[in-house]
Amino acid sequence: MTMTFTDSHAVITGGATGIGAAISAALLAQGVKLSIMGRRKSVLTDAIARFPNSGNAQGLVCDVSDPDAVRQAFSNARRTFGAIDILINCAGAAPTMPFHKLTTADWNNVLAVNLNGVFHCTSEVINEMREKKAGRIINIASTSALKGYAYVSAYCAAKHGVLGLTRALALETATHGITVNAICPGYTDTDIIRDSVKNIVDKTGRSEAQALETFTSSNPQKRLIDPQEIADTVLWLCSNSSRSITGQAISVSGGEVM
Repeated sequence: MTMTFTDSHAVITGGATGIGAAISAALLAQGVKLSIMGRRKSVLTDAIARFPNSGNAQGLVCDVSDPDAVRQAFSNARRTFGAIDILINCAGAAPTMPFHKLTTADWNNVLAVNLNGVFHCTSEVINEMREKKAGRIINIASTSALKGYAYVSAYCAAKHGVLGLTRALALETATHGITVNAICPGYTDTDIIRDSVKNIVDKTGRSEAQALETFTSSNPQKRLIDPQEIADTVLWLCSNSSRSITGQAISVSGGEVM
């Protein structure tokens, strides 16, 4: 399989904010035609305006937990940029609560976005990739796919499921020119973490540095992951030099998970 960025069409879910935005910008800088899916049109529009090569990007409103919405969004993506060569499943949600307060609705909502969404989107591209005998599927999982964390049991369960799906699909597609991998970031320097730090400061009176240690202490490098590090890993997995890499959980976590 030969992957050429300038001839490729990539779909990324959750590509307008946080880690997804860094990946979107990196792909566009390489000349990829990019369909960015998210739930809010205004957020998509604002993000695309800031990206390089924004003329190569389109924003498509899509709730990945809704299979009908996913089907329509992927149809719209192809209508503009043609067949899909790269799928990056980045949309996610990680509400926190102790397990004993978790309701069935809470559980189902977390799995609907983080696990079912990966299934819905992957189902939309797998047949065309098999027919072309070419494709890249990259699931942005989490170190929560590799270990447990308190107060995010549903999220951990969903991300473990994403990794299981990644490994199974990699075996099924190994002779079809398709690679399927998961990237598992540790705590990453995004607005979500910064807002969490602020909340800790406001509620506990701890300093910002002390609050930040809540997230950096588990990283042996004692820092947050830079979103660009994840974007660079995506670029490598999309390149020809990674064609033997499939079914892997690539931990980008400063050594937190080995």
